[in-house]
Amino acid sequence: MNTLYEIQEAWSHADRNKIAAILSVIPGCGHLYKHHYVSGLGILIGGNLLMLFITAWLSLATFGLALLVIPLMYMAAIAASAYHLEDFHGKHHILHPWREKDH
Repeated sequence: MNTLYEIQEAWSHADRNKIAAILSVIPGCGHLYKHHYVSGLGILIGGNLLMLFITAWLSLATFGLALLVIPLMYMAAIAASAYHLEDFHGKHHILHPWREKDH
């Protein structure tokens, strides 16, 4: 039986890049997980709406093929972006006031 400490230990050694890519099933969540708040919210709100508009528009010209291809390509690109981003976890000093600042 796992204790809370063992679960926390396993979670702390997990690859945050892979978790961010998996969370990008909902585009923008991987960016938020790696503490890129502006780009994550921009993708969640603006990027997803723009992708839906472009998909609907192109589906008329491609007999519906764009309904499958465009969202899959978009999700793959966002997941790759989240995977390769620098992780800002713990680097926002205003969000972690209890930590000593690096000078």
